[in-house]
Formats: sequence, structure tokens, C-alpha cells
Amino acid sequence: MLEAESITRGPTRRRLLQQLASCALVLPSLTLAAEPSATQTAIAALIGDRVPEAGELVLTTPAIAENGNTVPIAVDAGGPFTADTYVKAIHILAPENPVPEVASFEFTPRSGLARVSTRIRLAKTQDVIAIAELSDGRVWRTANEVKVTIGGCGG
Repeated sequence: MLEAESITRGPTRRRLLQQLASCALVLPSLTLAAEPSATQTAIAALIGDRVPEAGELVLTTPAIAENGNTVPIAVDAGGPFTADTYVKAIHILAPENPVPEVASFEFTPRSGLARVSTRIRLAKTQDVIAIAELSDGRVWRTANEVKVTIGGCGG
């Protein structure tokens, strides 16, 4: 009986191996969570440590895209702008795509308006992000969810 009590009180080899195995499953997920996502890295490369704010940026996307290969989008940053205050660039990102940076468009004070429209490819349902960099250092950000359907079914 004394032998059975000592087994249940102290750590056993089996219990120790089970705890080590559970730690081995948890540690990789903690490491991945601590690493910045590809989208966060892409945004940091574009705007540095500036904090995006809500601005006059309007992103137009379909709520549902029947074909993820050609999703029409438009971004309008307002205007007209002056030589001192204008939109320098508009960036479009799709976080769930293999490469999140989809497109970047550059503007000058002579552009007058900062508007773009294009078609992009989306790998699956996701938020499309638009970021505008202004000449005064401000950054505007907005996002819309686009549901990509595959053969008429939700994706």
C-alpha cells in the first residue's frame, strides 16, 4: 500500500511525459502569435511607425464577389488637393492572399484628385484594406469585407 501512495503523490514518468508533450504543442503556437503577420510587416514597410486614422478615404468593394479572380474595387481619397496638402500614395492590401500587398498608386500635387479603380484577385473571403499616405505625414486607413463565393457557394 505504501508503494501505491508514493506513485500517486509524486510526479510519475508518464505524467511528466504528458506535461512535456502538452508544452511542445503550445510553444510553437505562442511563437507564431508573437511574430508579426505578413500584413503587419507589409503595412509597417509602407508607413513605418505612423498610426493610421480614419479619414476621408472611401473604399468601394462588392459585398459578395462571385469570382475571386476579378474583384472590382475603387478607392477615393477626396480632393481637390493643394501643392502643400495632397495624397502621396494609396496602397491596397488583401491579408488572406499569399502576398498581402496587392497594389500601390503614387500621386503628385498635380494629380488633383486621388482616385483609383482596378480589379484584384482575392484568395478567399477577407477584409480588403486601403491605406492613403498624405504629404503632411498623416495616414488614413479603411477596410471592407469581401465575401468570395466559389461556384455560387460561400467561401
